Amino acid sequence: MQFNQVLDNVTTYEAGKPIELVVREFGVNPNDVIKLASNENPYGTSPKVVEKIKGLVQNMFIYPDDSMYELKEALANKFDVTSKHVIIGSGSDQILEYCVHAKCEKGSKILMAKTTFAMYEIYGKQTGAKIIKTEDDQHNLEQFSELYKKHGADVIFLCLPNNPLGECLDKDDVYAFLETVDKETLVVVDGAYQEYAAFKDEKKRIVPKDLIANFPNAIYLGTFSKAYALGGMRVGYGIAQPEIINAFYKLRAPFNITTLTLAAAIEALKDEEFVTSCIAKNFEEMTRYEEYAKERGFEYIPSYTNFITIKFGDKFVSKVVAQKLLERGVIVRDLTGYGQNAIRITIGRNEQNTKVFEQLDEVLEKLK
Repeated sequence: MQFNQVLDNVTTYEAGKPIELVVREFGVNPNDVIKLASNENPYGTSPKVVEKIKGLVQNMFIYPDDSMYELKEALANKFDVTSKHVIIGSGSDQILEYCVHAKCEKGSKILMAKTTFAMYEIYGKQTGAKIIKTEDDQHNLEQFSELYKKHGADVIFLCLPNNPLGECLDKDDVYAFLETVDKETLVVVDGAYQEYAAFKDEKKRIVPKDLIANFPNAIYLGTFSKAYALGGMRVGYGIAQPEIINAFYKLRAPFNITTLTLAAAIEALKDEEFVTSCIAKNFEEMTRYEEYAKERGFEYIPSYTNFITIKFGDKFVSKVVAQKLLERGVIVRDLTGYGQNAIRITIGRNEQNTKVFEQLDEVLEKLK
């Protein structure tokens, strides 16, 4: 069967390995598996959200409120904008798709960092757009500027902080770059991990209201999958000027968010104390990984997220290390596919991290 030719150049996204795979293939007890590959909140979902959902299970036969009024109002209040500035997606991933499909076609240009979230490129290639990347793995705004002046772009992706590496640009530097961008270029500021970056360093904080007021061609993306611990519910949002939001609604399928997902997100926004507590513990535990890497002579990228990227240089092969850990029931993310001899580890709970260090030491000792 013949398919759209642009799909010949499209790769499929490879998600983190599920717990079920480890249990099935390696016979590990499910209770012993530590999954630190997908940057989920290791402290689980807010108890208040869990209780809310329990009371709504009997309503699953009813279609969800497709206006999503209550969630949009809650987000509008949180960010001091109006509901006309908000769009809800099945994860912020879906809004990434809107961004590309609203602006791009064959011959369009998309500018991004060399090593960043894989779906930017995948969505771009689905439209036949040309992908332009910086030479540096991390976000280098000088290189962004040079490439933009040379090639232009219909869409620019800025992942702040960056997944899968963890670095983050200062807000002032981002704004200085955006001043040079044409108003017909859509700038996507992916803030999936912004809660973590802003907690660690106020200079990294991107305020959506301020962003879109200064740069009406920009959209801010957020998610409930990370700090708000709703990865399994699939809900994210975009904040932009109404002109952009209205265009995106033409791409949205009806009922793209479930009844339970809407309720979970609304309730999660009411429990900011839980979110802040989880983020604080995240950075307390991250120092243990930094010390671990230093003691063993590994380079790591200072992270503004809930994960850390550890590079092995010429000492070990990350793909082998990740596989050996997998066989022991420890799931981390190998970054070979991103051109990195490194692993990305979600910062887990204290006892999980202790076990990771023990298992990683044993694996590395056997690989020497």
